[in-house]
Amino acid sequence: MSATNPYSAAGVDTEAGDRAVELMKSAVSATHGPDILGGVGGFAGLMDVAFLKEFRRPILATSTDGVGTKVAIAQALDVHDTIGHDLVGMVVDDIVVVGAKPLFMTDYIACGKVHPQRIADIVRGIAEACSLTGTALVGGETAEHPGLLGVDDYDVAGAAVGAVEADEMLGADKIHSGDVVIAMESSGLHSNGYSLVRHILAQKKLAFDATVPEFDRVLGLELLEPTRLYTSPLLDSIAEHPGAIHALSHVTGGGIAANLARVLPQGMWVDIDRSTWMPPTVFRVLAGWAGETLEATEGTWNLGIGMLAVVSHESASTLTREWAAAGIASWVVGHVSDRATDFSDYVQGAKGVDGGAVRLVGNYAD
Repeated sequence: MSATNPYSAAGVDTEAGDRAVELMKSAVSATHGPDILGGVGGFAGLMDVAFLKEFRRPILATSTDGVGTKVAIAQALDVHDTIGHDLVGMVVDDIVVVGAKPLFMTDYIACGKVHPQRIADIVRGIAEACSLTGTALVGGETAEHPGLLGVDDYDVAGAAVGAVEADEMLGADKIHSGDVVIAMESSGLHSNGYSLVRHILAQKKLAFDATVPEFDRVLGLELLEPTRLYTSPLLDSIAEHPGAIHALSHVTGGGIAANLARVLPQGMWVDIDRSTWMPPTVFRVLAGWAGETLEATEGTWNLGIGMLAVVSHESASTLTREWAAAGIASWVVGHVSDRATDFSDYVQGAKGVDGGAVRLVGNYAD
């Protein structure tokens, strides 16, 4: 008589977890270079960082994040290979903000039931995005939580570590009055504001598989457009033009003004000129369904700007050309000033940072 595994009886299938690991192993291994030790499946991911001895003063940078309620759309449409790109974008593009090169990343997936192919699809997306950003995916965890999550529910999170020379870190101390602020185009909503998106769709009684005239694919697929990855083009420009880029701001939760204010020095300010771009269709459609102006959503969505770069005046045109060649449209949206100004209608700092001041001015392009 064979013994019954009591853990399986409780709803946890360890064999399914093992099958998921086998399905994802090749994708994860493809992100490994010779400095990654131990392969897939160890208790800890290992990286040989002897190269840091060549740094004058190495600073480690780390970031952790998830993709929020965007996973609800992936689950509803049973499309899971793009969420990994979102996760890497949210985590690794926070590291590049300080000028750091990402070294390695780990992921965590909590689910109600392990569906091996689904887990492998998620991790394959993470590994693909890690490869695009030069990041090794060195480990992760898939945890089955029966009774806490539904059988088709899951959530994802990740953390990454990078390194930068201390005197090459980007940030507020590098910014000068007269610097140029360049916007780098987003691919869409990225991974922020999806609770508002889902609320709007619920109010309109629209399903994720609905056909909408403004989009050439079903609504849910439009909303699942993967987060754009900025790491590699930015690191290339930082290396090619030392000192040209002074600060970066990843436009995530809080919108354009709050995220830029976080990286500005106190006393400096920027007016972001709305007339320099037209927010993409997805933002205009969603705002219209909500009965709101685009301006009312500025603290929630990126409205077409995924990254902001504060750069020297003389380097602005060169950088915009380089990023265009890398497939990322970019344009000047404002200039840094330290002139005395009434800050009463500005966003000043954010998320505990006492930074500079930012406001959006004018009207969006038609």
